[in-house]
Amino acid sequence: MNFCLVRRCLIVAAFWLVPLAAGAVQPDEILADPKLEARARDLSAQLRCMVCQNQSIDDSNAELARDLRLLVRERLTAGDSDDAIRAYLVQRYGDFILLKPPVKAETLALWGAPIVILLVGGAAIFLNSRRRRAAVLEPQGLSEREAVELKTLLDRDSTSS
Repeated sequence: MNFCLVRRCLIVAAFWLVPLAAGAVQPDEILADPKLEARARDLSAQLRCMVCQNQSIDDSNAELARDLRLLVRERLTAGDSDDAIRAYLVQRYGDFILLKPPVKAETLALWGAPIVILLVGGAAIFLNSRRRRAAVLEPQGLSEREAVELKTLLDRDSTSS
């Protein structure tokens, strides 16, 4: 009986997960050729939705994402290679359409900025901690006024005992 319950739960969970695997691709978009459809899915997973910006066009329900999915499938059926389709979309929308943009002179700041920020921040923390440690560890002498007051207090204590 326990096994039946577990089995039913797994079946229900599988049915709940099926829509997640399908993404936002509509049934009328799917190509008849499974190899072309696999290529289309692979390309769609690499392209950014220009509306959602952090989703691939394969996962997005935006109208522009649907148009781009249809465009990818149209160019695949026309015989274009994956690289030709990517190049066409980059020419049309810029490198931003790629979820993993290439490292080029124009995108170097995007790729290098996090590293530079970490290095500058680490150096600032290191220098600040050294400066604080040096300020705490260095003994400072008494001022003239403090030396006179200390001598007066010590003399007063030695005469009262």
